[in-house]
Parts: sequence; structure tokens; C-alpha cells
Amino acid sequence: MRAIELFAGAGGLGIGVSRAGFNPEAVIEWDDYCCDTIRENQARKLDPIVHWPLFHGDVRDFDFRSVRGDVDLVSGGPPCQPFSLGGKHRGPLDDRDMFPQAIRAVRELKPKSFIFENVKGLTRASFANYLEYIRLRLTYPELVERRAEAWEDHLARLERHHTRGKHNGLHYHIVMRTLNAADYGIPQRRERVFLVGFRADLGIKWNFPDKTHDQDALLWSQWRTGEYWERHKVAKRHRPEGGKGKARAFALKEPPRLAPWRTVRDAISDLPDPEKNPDAAAAFHNHRFQPGARSYPGHTGSPLDEPAKTLKAGDHGVPGGENMLLRPDGSVRYFTVRESARLQTFPDEFLFHGSWTETMRQLGNAVPVDLAYIVASSVKTHLDLTATPAKNKP
Repeated sequence: MRAIELFAGAGGLGIGVSRAGFNPEAVIEWDDYCCDTIRENQARKLDPIVHWPLFHGDVRDFDFRSVRGDVDLVSGGPPCQPFSLGGKHRGPLDDRDMFPQAIRAVRELKPKSFIFENVKGLTRASFANYLEYIRLRLTYPELVERRAEAWEDHLARLERHHTRGKHNGLHYHIVMRTLNAADYGIPQRRERVFLVGFRADLGIKWNFPDKTHDQDALLWSQWRTGEYWERHKVAKRHRPEGGKGKARAFALKEPPRLAPWRTVRDAISDLPDPEKNPDAAAAFHNHRFQPGARSYPGHTGSPLDEPAKTLKAGDHGVPGGENMLLRPDGSVRYFTVRESARLQTFPDEFLFHGSWTETMRQLGNAVPVDLAYIVASSVKTHLDLTATPAKNKP
């Protein structure tokens, strides 16, 4: 199936989408370092990136009408700084807001479906009206703003159009949900908003994939069965006391149905410690100790035996707490690039271009590869069924 990838970044969403069976006709990214990362992995013949037709430039300069033939999927993560809790919170007033370009892509390409991802901050009360504006513009992409029309006036016009009833022309059925990556087997508590739409004429009925992993299942495996510690060969004398997590585990009446959340230890335990064993760590790509980590209130690192906190791109450099490992003895160190890539489920063969700070920015902005694959695979399954409508059941 044919796809267009917008705002590709380092490629997390795009790798997952490609693995799900979509073949990109264009992969669009303006950032020099991100493009260098993609090119470096293309030069190393890394699938599926080697086949990506990269457009290095501003999406505003891309002519979507140059894409010939039907497009099955448009995907991307419009730059999130206008809505990020760690940013300036300017929202629609921020010229970095690229949702208008995502909407233009949908209007001009008329894809069968789209997947857009953004930070949880987009759902803040202060952005509620603008989020509804985005949703309605994606629902009716051909109902464009008029010259000098304020976005609030355009929103009102879209609302009137939406409430009138039956609609002809290009429009989409959209669902939106905040997903926690940890609930899908990613070793990171990473909450992101996904907007998924299907062209209305296809008649597709879809819902987000059910979560597969669970916090209670992790606590059960740690404190009721001990399987977690035994698997990692952690002696009883070296296990933490447990605290509230242990109490919660013993309050459970029966074993949870889902798989346990994956932890930092699950993700990186087979990697040499880059601080204590730098020679062994050098055998792994991008696995180099970065000095200078320190803990302070609100920035205390990610505990080894829980999913990591959300990796952050940072505004001026990398914030310490979100990108640090908190060891059981209370000491901290920065995650290496390779460890951070593990937490974002990038393959170990994937190389990042740039300094530690720059590569951590790429990782902090990325969509976990495995989460992208899960959502995109479900979308593709339902698109496949449109070829045999009788099988397309709710």
C-alpha cells in the first residue's frame, strides 16, 4: 500500500508504518540532523529505510499534487512544540504549528486513511477549542478558511457545516485517543495523542487496538510470583522493599490477564554499563557514557524496575530527570543514545547522527517504533478488508 510520511524526524513512526506494509512514496523532513540520520542508515542498507524516497526540505514547499495515483495512508507527527508541556504553549499562535500542512496533505492527496500523532499537551483545556478545530478541519479538509478569516470564525463555520447532517464530498470519520506506550509493550510511560481517520466513502468501522500490557501484571510478577526478579537473576537481598507497588500487588484478587509492563531493566539489561565497562559498551552503536547527570526535585530519573519516564527532547539541551537512569542504590546517570533507542524500540542496527544532545533531541521527538507498528498494522488490516466489503465487519 502507498503512503506519504510527513515530519519524519528520525523515522520512528515511518519505520513502524513501513513494517506494517505501507510503502512510502515520499518521506518529508526539513531538519538537517534528522535527514543525516536517515541517509546514514540508508547508506548502511538498513531496511526499511533504504527504500525511502527522502525529501529534505520544508513540507510547505512540497507539491502533493505531484504524487500520482491513489494514496492509502498519510502519517506524521506535526511539530509538537506549540502544544508541549515542556514548550512555550503558544498553540495556534506558534509558527511551528504544522497541522495546517497535515490538513493540506489530506485535502490534496485524498488518502484512504491518515495517522497523526502529537503530545498529550494538545489535550490541555487551554487548547480544547483548537483541538476541535483540527479535528473538524481534518473531517472536512475541503472546507478551507477564507481570506483573513480568524481560526475561531472558521471553527464556527465548520461546526455549522458539521451539524447540518448528511455530507457529500470529501470527508473523514475520525477517532482520537491518548495512548500510553507502556500499555502496548514499550518500556516507557509515554502518553501521546493519536488522530486516526478513514475516508467516509470506504465505510470502515475501526477502533484503537486493545492494550496488551498492564502495570498490575508487572507488580504481580515482581511481588506475588517473583518471576521478574528470577528472570533477571536479582538475588532477594538486592531486591527493593516494594512500597506501594508491593501493597498493590497483594491487594489483587487474581493474576492479571495481560502481559506485564516492560521495564528499563527489561530493555537494557543485556547492554554493558557504559560508565563501569566502557570498552565492552563500545561494541554497541551509540552506547557511550555521558557525564554530568544530577538529581534534583522533580528530576529524579527513571527507576530501573519500572517503565522509563517519557524521554524528552528538551528546549535548551536535554532535561536531566526524564533522560536519566535511577539505579536501585539511588545513584543516577544519563541514558546513552543506544539505551534511549531501546526505550523507543528502535532496532540496535539503527545509527543516530549528531552529538549526544542532538541525537537525544531526535529520540525525544520520536514515536516508539513498535507503537507505530501496532496502530498502522490495525489500520492496514481494515484497509485490506475494503477489497472484500462483505468481510468488513465491526
